[in-house]
Amino acid sequence: MTMLNRSDSGMPAGHVFSETERQLLDHLVPGRHVDRGVARSLSFYITKLARLGGYLARAGDPPPGDRVMWRGLSRLTDIELGFNAAKIVGN
Repeated sequence: MTMLNRSDSGMPAGHVFSETERQLLDHLVPGRHVDRGVARSLSFYITKLARLGGYLARAGDPPPGDRVMWRGLSRLTDIELGFNAAKIVGN
């Protein structure tokens, strides 16, 4: 995922993230004031995924590492499973 971002940072996020995953990331990871006018590309959602894994995304921080990305992806997967189960079961 990060290698795709490095080769083509303007790639649409739909190539990697499903619509449900993008909606969950938008809901779970609050947008910053600098993100208001940013196009929602692959790099935008990779940063949101990394923030879900604990990445702070400060100006001087290096790019997110493997552990942070893995934590974010596993949390997003668990949240998506719960979201889909709630849709099926109700309440």
